Amino acid sequence: VAAADTRIFALAAEVTESREQDIPLLLLKLKGILNDSSLGCEESKKIKRDIYDYDLTRYCMLLLRQDHSRLRGGWATAAQLAEILSHCCVGLEVKEDPEEFHKKFLPSAMNNLLGLGRRLQARFIRAVKDREKQDFLRWFQTVTDAICWLFGGHIRLAECVLQNDHFLQLLITDDVETAAIMMSVLHNILRVNSSVLLEVDEETLHMVLDELVYKLSSTANPVIGNSATKLLLLVAKFGKQLVELLTARYKGLKGLLSKQWTGKGFDRDLNQLLDLLYSKQSNEKGQMEGQHQAACIIQAAWRGFQMRKRLKKLPQAVTTLQRSFRAKREQELQHLKKQKEDEALKLQMQLERQRARRFFHERQLALLQIIHASQVNKYMEEMEGKSALTIQRFWRGYRARRNFHQQRQFLKEYKAAVIIQRAACKFLEKRRRKRPLSPWKDPKGLTDEQRLALQQKVDDYIKLHPASQMSEEMSKELHIQAQEKLAQFLLRSKLDQRALQRRQTLLALVNTDVELLLNAPGLAETTEKDLDVFMSRSIPVATKARQSHNTVLKYTRWPWWKKLGDEFMEDGVIPDDALNAELGTLFIGGKK
Repeated sequence: VAAADTRIFALAAEVTESREQDIPLLLLKLKGILNDSSLGCEESKKIKRDIYDYDLTRYCMLLLRQDHSRLRGGWATAAQLAEILSHCCVGLEVKEDPEEFHKKFLPSAMNNLLGLGRRLQARFIRAVKDREKQDFLRWFQTVTDAICWLFGGHIRLAECVLQNDHFLQLLITDDVETAAIMMSVLHNILRVNSSVLLEVDEETLHMVLDELVYKLSSTANPVIGNSATKLLLLVAKFGKQLVELLTARYKGLKGLLSKQWTGKGFDRDLNQLLDLLYSKQSNEKGQMEGQHQAACIIQAAWRGFQMRKRLKKLPQAVTTLQRSFRAKREQELQHLKKQKEDEALKLQMQLERQRARRFFHERQLALLQIIHASQVNKYMEEMEGKSALTIQRFWRGYRARRNFHQQRQFLKEYKAAVIIQRAACKFLEKRRRKRPLSPWKDPKGLTDEQRLALQQKVDDYIKLHPASQMSEEMSKELHIQAQEKLAQFLLRSKLDQRALQRRQTLLALVNTDVELLLNAPGLAETTEKDLDVFMSRSIPVATKARQSHNTVLKYTRWPWWKKLGDEFMEDGVIPDDALNAELGTLFIGGKK
C-alpha cells in the first residue's frame, strides 16, 4: 500500500510541475498502477481514493474537453484517459463530501465522456482513408465502453446519460457502425436500469423512441434493424404503459415490422415484439391500417429530418459567421498592407528619380567642362542618338514581352477549350452508350393493292422524268479531262508555293538589312567586327559595292578643274556619269 501511495504522490507532484502539453502522457501512468495484479480489493479502493484526493481524476476529466489533435499522443491518448477515468470512478468510496462527488463530479465526467465520443464520431464520419476510419472507430468503441463501465458502476448515471444532449446527438446518426455501437450502449442502459425510461421526462422518451422507429423505417441494414428491434422489445417488456405508448404513437409500426423485417435473421425477437404490440391492439378497422402505417413513417421521418436539420444548422451558422469575419478581417489587413507598400514604393521611386536626375545633371556639367566648345554640338547629337536607340530598344522589348504574354494567355485559353471539349465529347459518348437501343420492329408488309399503286406511281414518274444517258466513251473522255485539269492545278499550286517562299525569304533578308542599317554605328565607332556584319552574302553584290565605294573615293580626290560645272549641285551629290551604281541601296560609312 505504501508503494502505491508513493507512486501516486510522485505522479501528482510531477503533474503539478510539468507543462500543460506533457500532462496527458504523464496521466497514462495511472493505467499501470490500476492494473497492478498484486493489489487486493481494499488496496485498489485505497489507490482510487488517493487518486481522487490528489485531483488526478479531475485532471483526466478536464483533459477530455480539449482538442487532442493538437496535443501529444492525439486521440489515442484521449481514449485511454477516458478508460482510466471510468475505472477510477467505479468502486471509489468518497468519505469527504460524497454529495459533491455523486451530484457534480460524476455528471460532469459523464458529460465530458459523451462530448469526447461525439468528436470522435464526427472525425470518423469525415475521415477518408481506411486506416484513419479504423483508428477512430476503435477509439470511439473504447470511449463507449468506458461510458458503459461508468454507468454500470453508478446506476443513477443512466438517467443522466439519456437526458444528455450529446447522447441524443450520438444516437441520431446515419452511419451504420457508430449507430450500432450507440444502440448497444442504449441496450446496456436499459439492462442496467430497467425503470430509467419511466424516470426521464416525456420529451426525452419520445425522442429516443422516434429515433428507433426512424431507423427501422429508413434503412434496410439488418444490423441496425436487429438492434432497433431488440431495443423496442426490451422497452415493451418493461411495462404496459410503454406498450400502450408504442401502439398509440406509432400506429403503423406493426405493419412496418411484419412487411419489411420478416425473414432478416432475427424473427424470434421480431415475433415477440409483434405479439406484445398485437396484445394491446384496439378494435380498429383493417382498411385504416395502411393509412396509419404511412402516417407513422412520415412522422418518424419528418421528426428525424427536422432534428438533423436543426442540429446541422447550428455549427454551420457559427462556421459561416467565423469564416466571413476572418475573410473580411484578412481583406482589410491585405488592403492596408498593400496601401503601405504602394506608398513606400512611390516614395522610393521618387527618391531614385531625383537621385538619377541630379547625377545626370552633374555628369552633364562635368562633361561640358571637359569637352571643347567646338565639339559640344557633335557630342549633344551623339547623346541624342544614343538616347533614341535606348528608348527604341526598351520599347521593342516591352512590345515583344506584351505580345508574348498575350499569346501565352491565348494558348492557355485554347488548351482549356480543348480540355473542356474533350470532356464534353467523352460525356456525350458515355451517355450515348448508356442509352438503351430501341427494339427492332419489323416493318408491316404491303398489301397487293398498295404494291400495285406504288408501282404505278414509279412508272408515271419515270415517264415524266426520263434519265439522261451517257456513253462509255464520253465518260472516259470526261475522266481524262478532269485528271489533266487536276494535274495542272497541282503543278501551278507547287510553283505558286515556291514563289511565295522565295518572296518571304527575300522580304526577311530586306528587313534584316534595314534593321542593320538603322542601327549602324558611325565611322568613328566602327570596329572590325562591325565590318563583317555589313558584308554582303552575295559575291556579285559585294563586288559592285566595292567598285561603287572606290568610285566615290576617286570623285572626292579629283582636282578642282575636273569639278567645274558642278557648282550648282548640292553637297554630297555625285554625278550619274561618275558613279555608275545605285548608291541608294548601299551603306555609306559615317552617315546616318
